Amino acid sequence: MKILVINPNSDPEMTAAIQRTAEDFARGNFEVDCLSTPGAPRFIETYEDEIKAAPGMIDLVRKNEDRYDAFVIACHDDPHLDVLKEITIKPVVGIGEASMKMATLLGHRFSVIQTTEHSIPIKESLVWKYHLQDLLASIRAPREDSRNLTDAEKYLQAAQAALEEDRAEVIVMGCAGMTGFDKQMQKELGVPVLDGVVCALIIASGLVKYGVSTSKARKYTPP
Repeated sequence: MKILVINPNSDPEMTAAIQRTAEDFARGNFEVDCLSTPGAPRFIETYEDEIKAAPGMIDLVRKNEDRYDAFVIACHDDPHLDVLKEITIKPVVGIGEASMKMATLLGHRFSVIQTTEHSIPIKESLVWKYHLQDLLASIRAPREDSRNLTDAEKYLQAAQAALEEDRAEVIVMGCAGMTGFDKQMQKELGVPVLDGVVCALIIASGLVKYGVSTSKARKYTPP
């Protein structure tokens, strides 16, 4: 089995971090490659950024459909997930959908930790798209007064607030750039903490093993 993880942005450091997480999870049981998106912005922070990434993401899927058994979109906003599901017969899994839906299997309500306040409304829209609003405890970002903390400390502080103030039972890391923080945070918090890259690989590899992919009966029927 071979799975291609598409980083919708063009940041090489994030791509390398995602690759490490993917390889650690695969542990040689299947092959996994992570590629940056050609022509995409350095980071995906706005809807305009997402649109700029679309041509490169589509091109990666079309050029690699015969080489891989499944595709993962490694941005927690799941940019262009629908169009990629439409253009390939292979399974396509977004890390946002995978991690948030998996969170509902592990606790009564979940919270998403974002990198910035700006990204919260975008994530709220995604939660509604996936009909998960009744299971969402909160979406939080690090506080303004946490600027002197490390990234790990900021995310941990936000997650602690979600548990204590919002009554969350599961924490979802809301950005692919947070990959690698999950296990330490889980140890500190004592609740499941989900890395979207790992969640997407769990689902994608399972779909391949089971021999199922996106239905082409209606919504994703290609023209």
